[in-house]
Amino acid sequence: MQDQDVTRLEAVATNSAANRQPLYARRTKIFPKRASGSFRQFKWIVMAITLGIYYLVPWIRWDRGPFAPDQAVLIDMAHRRFYFFFIEIWPQEFIYIAGLLVMAGIGLFLVTSTVGRAWCGYTCPQTVWVDLFLVIERYFEGDRNARMKLDAAPWSFTKLRIRIIKHVSWLVVAVLTGGAWIFYFADAPTLAVDFVTGNAAFIAYATVAVLTATTYTFGGLMREQVCTYMCPWPRIQAAMLDETSLTVTYNDWRGEPRSRHTKKAMATGASVGDCVDCNACVAVCPMGIDIRDGQQLECITCALCIDACDDVMGRLGKEHGLISYSTLNDYDANMAIATRSGSCSITPELIRKPDGRFSEKLSHFHIRKLLRPRTFLYFGAWSAVGVSIAFALATRDRLELNVLHDRNPQFVLLSDGAVRNGYTVKLLNMVPQPRTVVLKLDESFEGASMTIVGAGDANVLETDVALEPDRLKTIKVFVRADPQALDGTTRSFSFVATDKATGERADYTATFNAPEKRK
Repeated sequence: MQDQDVTRLEAVATNSAANRQPLYARRTKIFPKRASGSFRQFKWIVMAITLGIYYLVPWIRWDRGPFAPDQAVLIDMAHRRFYFFFIEIWPQEFIYIAGLLVMAGIGLFLVTSTVGRAWCGYTCPQTVWVDLFLVIERYFEGDRNARMKLDAAPWSFTKLRIRIIKHVSWLVVAVLTGGAWIFYFADAPTLAVDFVTGNAAFIAYATVAVLTATTYTFGGLMREQVCTYMCPWPRIQAAMLDETSLTVTYNDWRGEPRSRHTKKAMATGASVGDCVDCNACVAVCPMGIDIRDGQQLECITCALCIDACDDVMGRLGKEHGLISYSTLNDYDANMAIATRSGSCSITPELIRKPDGRFSEKLSHFHIRKLLRPRTFLYFGAWSAVGVSIAFALATRDRLELNVLHDRNPQFVLLSDGAVRNGYTVKLLNMVPQPRTVVLKLDESFEGASMTIVGAGDANVLETDVALEPDRLKTIKVFVRADPQALDGTTRSFSFVATDKATGERADYTATFNAPEKRK
């Protein structure tokens, strides 16, 4: 393979670890070259899945019966409900949402400690939308060289036309992004019609405007600045990594010393590495870094540099993996082998002795290296929270009973000598179906009876109460007791509510107050 088969790209790292920028530096435009390879293919798949979920989920229907919305995922702010397929969350059940946030945090720690900033490189919304905006940019302006040439060219009608079309396309994506977000908070088909006809609420238009501006700005104009300066995770991730965490690594024990003319250098007896200094890794980097400078705050481990380098190595007939996912332990082990071999360049998988026999084997990543105490700890904590949430959801009550005792008066003496206490009883039906429950006093409160205000029956032991679907019902109840049956000034008893159809039961312990007995 001839040296000239690989063209050196004039790419300079914008964010260079060798020359650190001040605390904040103005944005320098980056024109990442399109990469091709397994990691780029994986990013396409992730982008399609994540964008598909985001844009399409509000339109999925889920039949919950005639008394509940049929949108699969809905944050119903008006009625204070969150619907997720067959799960319905009430405001007082926000602990489940908090649990999901805890799971997300622990999951982020688990992923980062295991495979570095994989979240940032593949599934972070900023990364996904920047990828989408880059697709649009390449479609109208061409790949890296064409975009650089257009950017440096003086303004003309052609340049103005291309730039206007590109930015309008970005704005269309941004509007669709904001529009998709509001559909999670109302019935999507209804809101879409209202939005287009101008009948939607002001907050809907305001939300779309804000999200349009942020998506257009972050995805199109700021891009890598968001990851470098606005996101805290690059500065936190270092605490999550250890010697066995996978990160995108330039294996300089194999690549150094670099040579642009490998065959000529080898003909003179010089020792050269596999890196031909083609700058392909720099040209494809969306963050504008040179991975050969080592781990850097700006690196999102998207692995596009691996694809670019593997492509060059393949064309030169060399082994892939000059840039690869590796761990610090593997890197140090291979550096030790390189030192013992007397060379900083190790290209084959095995070190070959002068007699042709193989000596030491290079250290490579194996999946078993992920199975370490730290991984088990994070995964165990993550699983424990998830199992707890699932168990709580499966066993939670869908009928709630709450009772408030009247503050004034605490009790009333009736003309026949009986004592009466007043209560406000609240029955919460947490299913989207009407229910009839039986409300009664527990049997331990002998001689007591109750009267439901507004109902015809008085001094009854139990009564039927009709509950509307997904609604709270409040009723006024008076409880009457014979003072001779009371032992002291107060006693405890329970209200009991039982679903007539399912037998689901809820009870509440209340206090009955009475005057002090005279001696």
